[in-house]
Amino acid sequence: MKRRTLLAAAPAGAMLASAANAASAPTSIALWHAMGGALGDTLQASVDKFNASQSDYQVQATYKGTYADLLTASIAAWRGGKAPSIAQVFDVGTADMMAAGRAVVDVYKLSEMTGVAIDPATYIPAVRGYYSLNNGKMGAAPFNSSTAVMWINKDAFAKAGLDPEAPLATWDDVIKAARVIKAKNAADIPVMTSWPTWSQFEQFAAIHNVEYATLNDGFGGPKPQLKIGSAPFVKQLDMFLSMQKEGLFSYQGRDGKPSPIFYAGKAAITFDSSSIYGQLVTSAAFKFAAAPLPYHQDIIKSPINSIIGGAAFWAMTAPGRTPAEYKAAASFFKFISQPENDSAWAEKTGYVPVTVAGNQMIESQGFYAKNPGSDVAVKQLTRTQPTPLSRGIRLGGMPEVRVIIEEEWEKAIQNGTPAATAMETAQSRGQAVINRFAQTLKA
Repeated sequence: MKRRTLLAAAPAGAMLASAANAASAPTSIALWHAMGGALGDTLQASVDKFNASQSDYQVQATYKGTYADLLTASIAAWRGGKAPSIAQVFDVGTADMMAAGRAVVDVYKLSEMTGVAIDPATYIPAVRGYYSLNNGKMGAAPFNSSTAVMWINKDAFAKAGLDPEAPLATWDDVIKAARVIKAKNAADIPVMTSWPTWSQFEQFAAIHNVEYATLNDGFGGPKPQLKIGSAPFVKQLDMFLSMQKEGLFSYQGRDGKPSPIFYAGKAAITFDSSSIYGQLVTSAAFKFAAAPLPYHQDIIKSPINSIIGGAAFWAMTAPGRTPAEYKAAASFFKFISQPENDSAWAEKTGYVPVTVAGNQMIESQGFYAKNPGSDVAVKQLTRTQPTPLSRGIRLGGMPEVRVIIEEEWEKAIQNGTPAATAMETAQSRGQAVINRFAQTLKA
């Protein structure tokens, strides 16, 4: 009888032990990201550090391909009820996520519902503003942020007899230097650019305080009117077309595809993301330097802050997602914004620190002093307080709008289309994309 009682009690005891183990097991959440290679390894190290820093939560990071692939996969997963707790979404997907409604939990709401304090004032204004709603409340948690800067091949400048330390503050300065570089045959390409739309139109609009689209560049609603057919943008494209004809500039393609040309030392000047710093450190066989983006003196007397690129983390919803899972996401967001973690990420990757304290820490530790020019991006982002026109650009269908501008630029090179016609056509085509997005959102 006693043996039967013990045997009968055994399953109950095992069940109690199992329940206790389940109660003590950490809450696991999924993070989907688009960082391959060395960047993916560095992100994984950050995730591992978070997981080891406490016993309540475990983040499982998974690489999902390109940013566009990840955005598509995240939307599909949400529709299937299996969205990750955290999705890394690139800057031009911000409007899509802001319009995603119940698919996401804005950071300010996440903080309120979990009790995990995430203070917007933690982040530098240009970063905070980009990922905020029109009322200033935060929608996403900033992570890998960069901006466009001018990169100089110092060896090519020396070969041309130019002082690579002399500032190229204005576009007039850049053109004068390009003419000398061409005349002295100091580089195959005097001037080039990566990310044509981002670096030469979006950033251009920000630092010149020029309206890119109505409704505060799209922050104020889903159906802004594009303004890229206006005189400043025509002037910018016309300058590049003239430089192309003179042999001072060479259009080498879209997105980051032209970047390896500069890595190989074949160009004297390029415009690219500040985040290529790490790549240049490891691969460039020439001396290089970063410099602020040039400006047109007849448009603005002194340039203001540039805007960010990169990506941010968004908290997503799913049926049955528990309060503990949301708190895990909030805790991870808070962890990566701590100064020591933000500064370490920036030092290892070339992205800019996204927090005020992270930037102060990286400076106090001597990183900028040991790596001259590595602070150019931060200084450019923070040299003024953002205005409604230098906060960022938020358009529905923005990836497609970028491509349209590049297509019209390419047609102007090939067919001799005047800059005014090219930008008017880009504006009309781009507006159709924005209108479709607004209609879909309304539906």
